Amino acid sequence: MENSEDSGDVFSNLPLNIIECILVRLPIRDAVRTSILSSKWRYRWTTIPQLEFDEMQFPTTSPLMIIRRKAINFIDRVLLLHNGPILKFKLSIACLQSCPDIDQWILYLSRKDIKEFTLRLDDSEWYKVPSCLFSFQQLTHLELLRCELQPPPTFKGFSNLKYLTLQQSFSENDIIESLISSCPLLEHFTLTYWDASSIQISAPNLKYLRLEGEFKDIYLKNTPLLITLSIGLYMTDDIAEHLEETTSCNLMGILGCVPHLERLVAETYFVKYLSVGMLPWNRLSGTYNHLKHLELFQVGFEDVDEISVALYLIVNSPSLEELQISGSSDIEIADESFDLNFWEMQHSLDCSSPKLRTVKMIEISGVQNELEFIKFVLGKSPALKNMSIKPSVYVKEGGWEMLVELLRFPRASPQARILYMQDQA
Repeated sequence: MENSEDSGDVFSNLPLNIIECILVRLPIRDAVRTSILSSKWRYRWTTIPQLEFDEMQFPTTSPLMIIRRKAINFIDRVLLLHNGPILKFKLSIACLQSCPDIDQWILYLSRKDIKEFTLRLDDSEWYKVPSCLFSFQQLTHLELLRCELQPPPTFKGFSNLKYLTLQQSFSENDIIESLISSCPLLEHFTLTYWDASSIQISAPNLKYLRLEGEFKDIYLKNTPLLITLSIGLYMTDDIAEHLEETTSCNLMGILGCVPHLERLVAETYFVKYLSVGMLPWNRLSGTYNHLKHLELFQVGFEDVDEISVALYLIVNSPSLEELQISGSSDIEIADESFDLNFWEMQHSLDCSSPKLRTVKMIEISGVQNELEFIKFVLGKSPALKNMSIKPSVYVKEGGWEMLVELLRFPRASPQARILYMQDQA
C-alpha cells in the first residue's frame, strides 16, 4: 500500500498541462484548495482562465448575511490572487443582488479581455450593469439574468459577440434592437420575460432565436440564416385587442424571411398570433424546404384560422420529419364551429407531407375538428411510422370511442401505427 509521501510524489510529478486540465474541471473552491497538495500545485490555480462562482460552493445552512459575506470575501481573494488571462467568468449567486462589489469585479474584468461573461442574480430587483461592461470588446458570449442595460453613448456594439441571452432583464426597446443590430457576428439570441409593444430583429448571421414575452408585433427584418425559431407570447387584454384590430397576415410577416428554417417551436399563443389575418392556406405562397421539426402548442381547434396555420406549415414543409401538436380547444365552441365543407375541401387537395415520420398529439379533447385534422395528417403522410395521441386530462369518458374512430381513418402509409396513450386513473 502506498504511503502519503508516495501519493504526494504522484501529484507533484504530474505534467503541468495535466494539472491545468484538472484545475479547470474543478469547482473554483476546490481548485483553490489544491495549493496544499505540493509546492508544484501551490497557487497553480491562479492561472486558470475560467472562473465560475455559484451557490453550490457555499453552505446554505448558514444565515444569508454570512453566506453573502463569505462569497464576497472569497471572490475578492480569487480575483486579487489571479495571475493571467480570464477568458470566462460566471457569477450565479442570488444573495449578491444589489451588491456594490459586483461593479468592482466587472471593472476588474474589463482589463482582462474576457470572452464569456454570465451574470445571474435574484429576481427581487434589477441590477444595473455598469458602463464598463460595454467595453468588453472581446466578448463572444454574454448572458444576463435580472439586469438593467443602459449602454453609454460611446458604445458601438460587440463586434465579436455570437451568443446573447437576456432573461428577466430590462431596457428600452430601441436599445435592445440597436444592440442586436450592432453585433454583426451574432448567431444565438434569447430574450425572455420581456414586455415591449414590438420588436424588430435584424441580424444577418443569426441562426437561433428564442423570444418570450408580451409582444404586440414581431418583425424579422434580416435573418436569412435562421435555423431555429422559438416564440412564446403572454396574452394580455391589450395584446388581444391589438390582434383583433390587425389586418395584415402575421404568418407571412414573420415566416416569410426565414428560408433556411429547420426547427420551429410555436409556444404559448404564438399559433394564435400567426393566425391573425390568415388567408386560405392553399392560396399562400412560400415553401420551407429545410424545416424538419415543427412544434405547435395550444392550437385552438375551434378556430379555423389556427387550424389553417397548422395545415399550411405541414403541407409546405416537404422535408418535415417530426410534428408535435398540443390542443387547447374550447369544446363547446369547437363543436359549434365545425364545418364539414371546410374539411371535405382539405381532404380533396392534392398535397402531401412526404417525409413526415413521427407525429405526437397531446391534450386532445376529441372534438370533431381535432379528429378531422388527424385524419388529414394520416391521409397525407406516406412515410408516417408512428402517431401517438394523448387525450386531455378532462377526457374522462368517450376515450375508447375516440380511439375506435381514429383506427378507422385511412392511412397513406402502410407502416403507420397509432399509439393511444391514456393515463390510468
